[in-house]
Amino acid sequence: MRSAAPFAALAALAASAACSPNLDWRAFEPEGSGVVVSFPCRPDRQARSVPLAGETVRMEVLVCSAGGTTFALGFADLADPARIGPALAELRSVAAANIGAARPTATPVVVPGMTPNAEAGRVTLSGRKPDDSPIEQQAIFFTKGLRVYQASVIGTPIPPEAAATFLGAPTFVR
Repeated sequence: MRSAAPFAALAALAASAACSPNLDWRAFEPEGSGVVVSFPCRPDRQARSVPLAGETVRMEVLVCSAGGTTFALGFADLADPARIGPALAELRSVAAANIGAARPTATPVVVPGMTPNAEAGRVTLSGRKPDDSPIEQQAIFFTKGLRVYQASVIGTPIPPEAAATFLGAPTFVR
């Protein structure tokens, strides 16, 4: 059975983000993340320890909400290269489980500079919030070296152009 902790942390942090009515896209390089991503609002940064692929890791999450949609980038470093694929698969499964969506089948994703991995991919999920209202999530899962990443757009509905901009923008700086 997979732990819901990694995405639960991401969802909790996303829910606590401040709202902004405008989508004011800007490139942002979170310190220590190794990646540049475009956020439509100023992200808050939080971190916590979570179980992931059989080890406890520090997961950092940058999150903001704008126009009724939440944008989040989470990343964690693993100690064992053999755990990278299982960690990506676990993040994907937990994302689905948290909203009661069917287990997702990922489509291939390429982030310039990423380390190729068979478990990297993009998913589109439909589920329910705790109050039983509908929720959608689009996310990409990828890796660079021993670091795993999850970039997510969450809302109802998700504006296609916002998802395309956020999920299509990550690039590595090193």
